[in-house]
Amino acid sequence: MIRHIVFFSVPEGGDADAIERGLSQLTENPHASVLEIGRNTRTDLYDQKVDFVVYGEFEDDAALAAYRAHPIYEKSTAEVRPLREMRIAADFDSAKAVKTRLP
Repeated sequence: MIRHIVFFSVPEGGDADAIERGLSQLTENPHASVLEIGRNTRTDLYDQKVDFVVYGEFEDDAALAAYRAHPIYEKSTAEVRPLREMRIAADFDSAKAVKTRLP
């Protein structure tokens, strides 16, 4: 399983509600097994730069590629890109993830 995590920030004076609406379209993309959009609760003591998190789970690399190629993804990206400030994304294979303490 591929886990896809994206962090977004809203510029000062930006429209967080419009960004959330734009990102919410991604929940209709049929290629994700799980897709969630959350607002940062800002409980971290060290960094407050992230406003939104997109979290997705995909059966494999092909499903993630299909998600990114889908018209819903393209539409969401076109709406959100001019409204957001920062975007950082990471993908990892859950089967290869470290799940216990290393020696």
